[in-house]
Amino acid sequence: MTSLPAQERIGSHIKRAEQALLAAKNAACKPAAVTVPQYAALLWLAEKPGISAAALSRLCGVTPPTMNTVLKNLQERGLIERTPHEWHGNVLETRLTEQGRAVMELADAGAVRVERALAAEFSGEERERLIELLGRCAQVLDALK
Repeated sequence: MTSLPAQERIGSHIKRAEQALLAAKNAACKPAAVTVPQYAALLWLAEKPGISAAALSRLCGVTPPTMNTVLKNLQERGLIERTPHEWHGNVLETRLTEQGRAVMELADAGAVRVERALAAEFSGEERERLIELLGRCAQVLDALK
């Protein structure tokens, strides 16, 4: 017997919710033929054109090597373009192509449906409380690093 039963482990419940969210978003992104990490990169690139791969990896919550793989795959499909920074030649700026924007919009429509369905299960007050509680979880866990 362990010192903390599995059903009492908050992390298990968070992980289960995360897995369900990723599965729903993967299904929602399927018509756009992108994965959730690819979609996240496209979404952030729409918001922050020219962002570096390192900054993008932080926003998407993946490691820099993972982001480089994501960007390589997106570039091979013609969804993004990468050009050297005007002053920092070793930094590549990344931007959506027209096709990349169209793919992002298609994937985003599916992802927004998932987010809205999830939000609809909670009252406004419950949503605010849930966001607050998840923020506290992240804060505690970040402090343990």
